[in-house]
Amino acid sequence: MASLATDTAEFTTEAHSAPGQTAWNRASADHVLALEPVVFLPGLLCDQSLWRRQVHALADVAAPMIADLTLDDTIGAMAERTLAAAPRRFSLAGLSMGGYVALEIMRRAPERVSRLALINSSARGDTPERSRQRKAGIESLRRGKFVGITHRLLGDLVHADNTVGPVADEMRGMASRVGGDAFIRQQHAIMTRPDSLDSLGAIRVPTMIVVGEGDRITPPDHAREIHSRIEGSSFHMIGACGHMAALEHPEQVNFLLRNWLQRQAA
Repeated sequence: MASLATDTAEFTTEAHSAPGQTAWNRASADHVLALEPVVFLPGLLCDQSLWRRQVHALADVAAPMIADLTLDDTIGAMAERTLAAAPRRFSLAGLSMGGYVALEIMRRAPERVSRLALINSSARGDTPERSRQRKAGIESLRRGKFVGITHRLLGDLVHADNTVGPVADEMRGMASRVGGDAFIRQQHAIMTRPDSLDSLGAIRVPTMIVVGEGDRITPPDHAREIHSRIEGSSFHMIGACGHMAALEHPEQVNFLLRNWLQRQAA
């Protein structure tokens, strides 16, 4: 069973538990049913708090669920775990590694996805050099201690404006909660992921691609490559932004996601 966190669970429970509130309960249930189910997929070393600002900002239009991508060591297993717990049909948004999982879901169950948003992500597989670096990092971690996000890694993940302050603190907090064992599983999943470039042309749902102008991990040319291969997709580049747009520029991402949710579903 996939692990999905949802901010609507408490509201739904309350809507059916207060005696003498039948009309309110019915209206509340109708409101929940009217919301668009949206599955959010976090990136490497990220947990559900990555999407906290989006969940809150879109509460009037979206029923959000955040997948737990810390439990499996392949992208395929992450996709299957997510599909097992997701609604019958949903909109899908993934950041970085979450985008890899989103593309795998599009291959396995395209009929269940009504919209797709890929943020700071890529459709390419790992290069041999990058896989060697990941393997070396895993071996080093197994011999030593998990230190989370180092200052050097943070410089690759976020824009220079965000290497100190709330974004940096939140990144370190998420990494600490995810931990070393899950990090190893995620790194294995990333370096063994399939190349998705050839399957992009089969995507027929409204698709939005977002990238940070200064993204060093999955740079703008990777995003443009996806955009060029998905017919009718939209492309958005955010200035003064690195690899973590949902944290670095949440208001812009929220605006884009709201517009994306208003597009007619496939």
